[in-house]
Amino acid sequence: MSEMTSTPSLPVNTDPRRPSRKRSARAFRTKREERNYWVLLISLFGVGLLSSFGLLVYNNPVPVTSPSFIPVVERRVVALVSMLVAAVCQSLSTVAFQSITNNRIITPSLLGFEAIYSTIHTSTIFFLGAAAFVNFSGVDSFLYQVAAMVVMCLILYGWLLSGKYGNLQLLLLVGIIIGTGLRSVSSFMRRMLAPSEFDILQARLFASVNNSDSAYFPIAIPIVIVVAGLLLINAKRLNVLALGKDVSTALGTKHNAGVIYTLVLVSVLMAISTALVGPLTFYGFLVATLSYQAAQTYDHRYVFPMALAIGFVILTSAYFIMNHVFHAQGVVSIIIELVGGLTFLIVILRKGSL
Repeated sequence: MSEMTSTPSLPVNTDPRRPSRKRSARAFRTKREERNYWVLLISLFGVGLLSSFGLLVYNNPVPVTSPSFIPVVERRVVALVSMLVAAVCQSLSTVAFQSITNNRIITPSLLGFEAIYSTIHTSTIFFLGAAAFVNFSGVDSFLYQVAAMVVMCLILYGWLLSGKYGNLQLLLLVGIIIGTGLRSVSSFMRRMLAPSEFDILQARLFASVNNSDSAYFPIAIPIVIVVAGLLLINAKRLNVLALGKDVSTALGTKHNAGVIYTLVLVSVLMAISTALVGPLTFYGFLVATLSYQAAQTYDHRYVFPMALAIGFVILTSAYFIMNHVFHAQGVVSIIIELVGGLTFLIVILRKGSL
């Protein structure tokens, strides 16, 4: 009598109330999530455009029929373009930086961009005087600041990531130490300044879109467009790098080369943003945290546009509300940094670790 063997069959879902789950490699788990993403993204861009229009024409002291109306709007356009550039730089660089470090707590500010910016301006007024500091403006000074920040970061990357014992954690640690040291030196020099010189310096170190100059735009905007485009093209590669070194290497990706390439792009964006509007420590972290919650996907092709939309809405709405509702233009960056810092603490307390 021969034994009959049979292979076990897969369970079949016969309950119509429980739809079968299908595996998918799509960016969104369901069509509903994808639809919600596009609705939210379009809505955010609409709010950003509405806030931008309000910043340009609302509460304009000059009548529309006056020949001075257009020059007033043009001055406001400079601030609006600065907001857009800062939103692109901070949002894209923070999301990319957190992806390659595989950590949603840290920000590119840990690499010391703000400290370098502060040291450049403080040393200028300390060694050369207030007159030289006031004249330290224009395209040459802008390029000098951007070049100094990028060169320092490239030296840091080449030393720490290409060495035998180089790793990203050591890079972050050295960046924190260098930033702390530069801040200490800057703080010492500021204590030695005269009160009048200190006031002039503080006005420059305070982050504001009013610090930007339209003369920087022909240089800053093309660079930002090119670098942002390179990050968007590299979105699929970032999806793999975000899985960690071991997994990305197993999938055939050159992890160190991809990390260094992304860090170079991040450094350029952060340097331009800092040199253009000043230091914004927690703004990028706030934008990235909200973007992850709003996008509901790990695909950078969708996270990047959401981060850009949220970053632009935060800046334009904050400036519109503080300027025209509370009449407190100077505290916009303080409010943004305060909210970003509180969000940072909440995320750390909920996560329980760095």
